[in-house]
Amino acid sequence: MEDLGAIEVILSEGRVEEAVRLLREYIAGSSAPSDRAYYLLGNAYRKKGDWQGAINNYLEAMAINPDSPARNAYAIANEILDFYNKDMYNQ
Repeated sequence: MEDLGAIEVILSEGRVEEAVRLLREYIAGSSAPSDRAYYLLGNAYRKKGDWQGAINNYLEAMAINPDSPARNAYAIANEILDFYNKDMYNQ
């Protein structure tokens, strides 16, 4: 099982599908839930354009650790989605 630092590098290199697979394996094989793993998985889904997947994982991270960086990512994701939804009404 990869460590989260190595998976974060894979994600930053744009190897999103590989990062998603590794993060799912990490979460499934971990004895204790990791807010960082869910945060990184949320980031991976965001990079794929899967906003629902991103938000779900950010929420999972915040449930584990309310001070997780996922809190900021979740707020930003909601701002972006609110902006897009408003534009859809103006078409």
